[in-house]
Amino acid sequence: MRRLPAFILALLAALQVPPALAAPEELTGQVVGITDGDTLTLLTPDRRQTKVRLAEIDTPERRQPYGSRARAALADLAFQRRVRVVVEDIDRYGRSVGHVYAGGRDVNAEMVRRGAAWVYDRYNHDPKLPVLEAEARAARRGLWALPEAERLPPWEWRRRAKAERDAEPGQRRAAPG
Repeated sequence: MRRLPAFILALLAALQVPPALAAPEELTGQVVGITDGDTLTLLTPDRRQTKVRLAEIDTPERRQPYGSRARAALADLAFQRRVRVVVEDIDRYGRSVGHVYAGGRDVNAEMVRRGAAWVYDRYNHDPKLPVLEAEARAARRGLWALPEAERLPPWEWRRRAKAERDAEPGQRRAAPG
């Protein structure tokens, strides 16, 4: 009987469990940093720092109205707390993208409930998040209390900022001297 090469055996083994049925990766650890309203740094038990982007939500950028308050809301929910992260993906920046749980609280959903985050419709698969966003809007919680002109979704704000940068060719910053 002929033996199959190891890589073919590995490939066949990998095909036995469809990715959709595979258990999602989970991380645990203590939150040691808050970058902005939807990104934190997790220190795992093996002393590895991992950047985590909260899945299915988007918060105002730091220089955008409500950006610093969204960061403060995430800090209130997660900073220096032990959390569990159910990882859904790794983004193009190498961050783990997932749902963060502090105790029994779904941090992603709580950010939306508090009005500190938009539901990122493009990536959302959680039917409760749009309901929480509608409730926050109706109650004018968080960013929904801002004047309408200041409530620009972050994905649109980033697109406008990029368009403005691209419209200024040759406007490079001088190197520090």
